[in-house]
Amino acid sequence: MEEKVSKNFIEIEIDKDLKEGVYDHVMTRFPPEPNGYLHIGHAKSILLNYGLAQEYNGKFNLRFDDTNPTKEKIEFVDSIRKDVEWLGADYEDRLYFASDYFEKMYEAAIVLIKKGKAYVCDLSPEEIRAYRGTLTEPGKDSPYRNRSVEENLDLFERMKNGEFEDGSKVLRAKIDMSSGNINMRDPILYRVAHMNHHNTGDAWCIYPMYDFAHPLEDAFEGITHSICTLEFEDHRPLYDWVVREVGFEQPPRQIEFAKMYLTNVITGKRYIKKLVEDGIVDGWDDPRLVSIAALRRRGFTPESIRTFIELAGVSKAQSSVDYAMLEYCIRDDLKLKRSRMMAVLDPVKVVITNYPEDKIEYLDVENNKENEELGKRKVAFGREIYIEREDFMIDPPKKYFRLYPGNEVRLMNAYFVTCTDYDTDEDGNVTEIRCTYDPETKSGSGFTGRKVKGTIHWVSAAECFDAEVRLYENIVDEEKGVYNEDGSLNLNPNSLTVLKDCKLEMALKEAQPYDSYQFVRKGYFCADAKDSKEGAPVFNRIVSMKSSFKLKK
Repeated sequence: MEEKVSKNFIEIEIDKDLKEGVYDHVMTRFPPEPNGYLHIGHAKSILLNYGLAQEYNGKFNLRFDDTNPTKEKIEFVDSIRKDVEWLGADYEDRLYFASDYFEKMYEAAIVLIKKGKAYVCDLSPEEIRAYRGTLTEPGKDSPYRNRSVEENLDLFERMKNGEFEDGSKVLRAKIDMSSGNINMRDPILYRVAHMNHHNTGDAWCIYPMYDFAHPLEDAFEGITHSICTLEFEDHRPLYDWVVREVGFEQPPRQIEFAKMYLTNVITGKRYIKKLVEDGIVDGWDDPRLVSIAALRRRGFTPESIRTFIELAGVSKAQSSVDYAMLEYCIRDDLKLKRSRMMAVLDPVKVVITNYPEDKIEYLDVENNKENEELGKRKVAFGREIYIEREDFMIDPPKKYFRLYPGNEVRLMNAYFVTCTDYDTDEDGNVTEIRCTYDPETKSGSGFTGRKVKGTIHWVSAAECFDAEVRLYENIVDEEKGVYNEDGSLNLNPNSLTVLKDCKLEMALKEAQPYDSYQFVRKGYFCADAKDSKEGAPVFNRIVSMKSSFKLKK
């Protein structure tokens, strides 16, 4: 029996278009504006558009919507290309820029003017807003609405030639100032802007508005389905008007889906820009953010992002996804792929008093007990080791099974040890623990003489290195929400904890940027791509070991 495949509403519409012969192929695109770094929400759009092209054996374009040079930078172009490629969306040689079409867009505007569908308007921006009307009141016609075709052609050419100051004239569509959809009340198509463009330099001093440029870009490239988010639903009549009036025989079709909102995260470019400028984060790729670059730097994998997007699904209804689901996806992706290494983040020294002083032995340790293919490694063990401070208590509560005076525990992959003594400083902080070990209890020896309830990890003092480790929490206070009443960000003062002088096993010293591991009992960690140096990696915690999130079957 053939398994029935459930399709989302976009796939159903595409199937219908293909069946009815509206299109004989599928072509999609991802059209970012290069005015900031992409975030997790953009990943949904990238993977949705690319996935549809793959599903229908179609083509996928990456196109930069670079029609507003005031906010655009080559830095953003480069970062977006890297993000799209990292996610696995292969645009091959199908890279385009809206600015490549400026001449064709100008010609399209001429077509509209000649049809009597566009006119040059001299109203100021404030007057245009006042004339537009409200949701309950119709707008009123501009006094320049009935200029002749000849006058409009002359003025528009003079706009292009640089004769007019910024803001003094615009080209507007002539549609319907009484339309119930405010977007159709003679929207602006072109504005005068004397500024340098990252791609075209000073070749142009007029620039098309997004609502005019975007449908033309889709049509020029032969896009069949323009998949975008719900805020563009009210703009669809204008999208259709542009491609229809300019005269495209097989215009693209716009279909909207709901954005993906993540609980308690910051995605707004304005807010992230302020965090960067105020030095609260160390750039658009700070691991506390959810830009794609930040997630990559923190240690998330493309596979985990793809799984997350797939689980979130595609719908018309706005909803929020718990950040814990994203954490679930990275844990699930890494648990069988990464070696489980020993790292002590808050170290206290242990001296095993009956272990030979000059002896170092090398123990066989499985890299991942759930995946034998990752093999084994040798880990040094000797008289002096480090353990986590939290794994020793002088006066423990009931059901505390780790190390305390008189108690015996297992050192992971090594021996049983019993605490015999300890030292403290004048503040009562433990400075050294002394133990004895039982040589008969070596891990893997088959010893069955007795059992212990506690197992703790450790690193050899003789063969370890000091490293910086960074622990992250949400950058906003999850209890109080993202924003304060005045609109400012409700920042979490504990969003970053930097631990110095952590003790890590020597194998981790060779970690390269983006290499990731499980630190036993502490979570998954990644070598920071920005601050790590050869032989001196800095580690970011990607995610802790456990979460309350449960995937619903």
